[in-house]
Amino acid sequence: MAATRMLSYVEKDTFVHHLSGLTKLIFFLAWCITSAMTYDTRILLVMIAVSLVLFVISKTQWKQIAGVFKFILLMMIINVIAIFLLSPYQGCEIYHSKTVLAPFFAGHDITAEELFYLFNVVIKYFTVAPSIFIFLVTTNPSEFASSMNLIGVPYTVSYAISIALRYIPDVQDDYHRIKNAQEARGIEMNAANAKLSERIRRTSAIIFPLLFSTMEEIDVVSNAMELRGFGKKKKRTWYARKKLTKADYISIAATLAFMVFALWFTYRDGSRFYNPFA
Repeated sequence: MAATRMLSYVEKDTFVHHLSGLTKLIFFLAWCITSAMTYDTRILLVMIAVSLVLFVISKTQWKQIAGVFKFILLMMIINVIAIFLLSPYQGCEIYHSKTVLAPFFAGHDITAEELFYLFNVVIKYFTVAPSIFIFLVTTNPSEFASSMNLIGVPYTVSYAISIALRYIPDVQDDYHRIKNAQEARGIEMNAANAKLSERIRRTSAIIFPLLFSTMEEIDVVSNAMELRGFGKKKKRTWYARKKLTKADYISIAATLAFMVFALWFTYRDGSRFYNPFA
């Protein structure tokens, strides 16, 4: 069952896994901030290349991220379609030109500028998504909590987020146990043997048992933490905190240097959009 878990930490012997949680947190935040602030296609393509290289190095398995990736892909498609339908000339306004490729509907045209703008929107998704997956599946939740605490986040908040990440695989296990119990009672859940509408209706019957079991686990953990006096003191020590190594310092320096360069390169002419139509 552990083999089918999504977004769960799996210990592996890779360069990315050996980095400190703080290093990976800084990389994740820097990548998200840079991606959000730039529409320079050249910068975004470099970021995609770096993200994919790190993704391959981390040896992340497809089944660890498949479900979430498909959801992100669906949201991306909906976003792109919405932009195109609601603002078909957004690209023309941004790049101050209009190159008509083909007529569309209601007097609107398909333009090269709009397609280029939508291309940038798409690659933004593919820039950030790998960094999210790398961070989640290569960082020990306890080490993540200590990393957040190290940059000033209160340890109570850090620990709460750590527990939430740690319970992602547990919730998945509970879901599969309840699903198997339903099938043992004769309720068919497999896609090959039931219609989609039936599967949705039957899957909804899992939600309440899953919710109750999750609430029970939360109650057990909260009682255990209360009995141990968690939150009584202002500071705490961490078992999982890693000392920064030479590789961590180099990685942090390279990440921040790239972020500064990327933002300078983007805004050096006063605009965050790369305009190939000028």
